[in-house]
Amino acid sequence: MIYIIRNEHQYGPYDEAVVARYVEEGKLLKHDKARDAITGEESTIDDFLNRRGLNPKVRDKGTVREQLRAIGSEFIFPKEDMANHRWRQDKRLLVLAVVGLSLSVLMMLPIGGYLVFYAVSFYFAVVWGLFFYYFFRTRQVNIKTTVSVFFLTQLAVFLIFSGLNQLNFFYVFTNAAFPFNAIGFILGVGLTEEFVKMLPLLYLVRRAKEPLLPQTLVYYGLMSGIAFGVFEGVQYQTTINAQADYTTAFFLNIARLTSLPFLHALWGGICGYFVGFANLYPRYRKSLYVLALAIPAVLHGLYDSFASAIYLFSLVIAFISVLALMTYLSKSNHFRERLRK
Repeated sequence: MIYIIRNEHQYGPYDEAVVARYVEEGKLLKHDKARDAITGEESTIDDFLNRRGLNPKVRDKGTVREQLRAIGSEFIFPKEDMANHRWRQDKRLLVLAVVGLSLSVLMMLPIGGYLVFYAVSFYFAVVWGLFFYYFFRTRQVNIKTTVSVFFLTQLAVFLIFSGLNQLNFFYVFTNAAFPFNAIGFILGVGLTEEFVKMLPLLYLVRRAKEPLLPQTLVYYGLMSGIAFGVFEGVQYQTTINAQADYTTAFFLNIARLTSLPFLHALWGGICGYFVGFANLYPRYRKSLYVLALAIPAVLHGLYDSFASAIYLFSLVIAFISVLALMTYLSKSNHFRERLRK
């Protein structure tokens, strides 16, 4: 006699011959858990039946045609449910469709040249955006504002990097030897690029109809960073990466579409964190705005500086960026208490 265990519930005990018949009828599976009624030993149904010399075979329920008829056409092709648009209620399905089919749709469009690179970069930005929306959104987050932040960042990027960025003379130090190039990468590259990502967040808090939570600004900062990553990804793919050999260019293009936009998002999220607190506690806004720009700029600059010399250290900076953002978020309540005093 054996007990049958399913979903942590115990049934029986049953004689092995009865269990074998249930297996033949498809009511029990050979790999279902079972326990000996006398010894308490646990194993599978198949093991206990083999000990009794029983080897049941599952009986087919008729021919294939009969089985399909039993299954029913409404399960094979649920046309009524599809016609009633019930699938619209499953957001997971819609997300999967966006992620899985967007590039296939783009293949149908008559685009070429620069637009191809932008479209593919935009696709990966949407994938990252869905990821951040799932993990970081708050009650204040909405799709309309998310889209606005994304394209405001794009606008700021194209305006500033069409010539205004040349006003920052610290860029010349990026050509210096390591570690002196850190001056250019922090005060030139880092400061300028993080300022660009900060602009939509400042516009957002100014136009907000309620005080925005720091966590909300973190989310929008992540989106701003992804938007900047689209611009930079296209820029590098059409210039520097295109001059490399095929294998190197392939790897660099993938990095520019995935990992590097993620880093820009992290630094944008850190910026959003301090912008959020600056607007909740205006007495400290000057120092908090400085931190909102300085911390991401330093992390960004050090990452770029080490990338040209000791890339392992760049990976350390990248990990520190992840750790910093998560630690900031976990200490939000303590930070509020500090600023209230």
